[in-house]
Amino acid sequence: MADIKTLALPLPAIEYDTNNEAVTRRTIEQAIEDLNNKIITVQKMQSSVTSKASKKHQFLLMGMKHV
Repeated sequence: MADIKTLALPLPAIEYDTNNEAVTRRTIEQAIEDLNNKIITVQKMQSSVTSKASKKHQFLLMGMKHV
């Protein structure tokens, strides 16, 4: 999860601009969707099946036999 990127929101115009609002809204929606995907990934990693598979992989990498 080292691929964190930052996006700057567009600066507001002096007068109301519908295109600027649409870009800002879509940028925020995408950021929320990315966060939701990362939360789901972390929750999956914390599940017992994944945890056991991760532990087995760690043992194999250390050269130990998994029992």
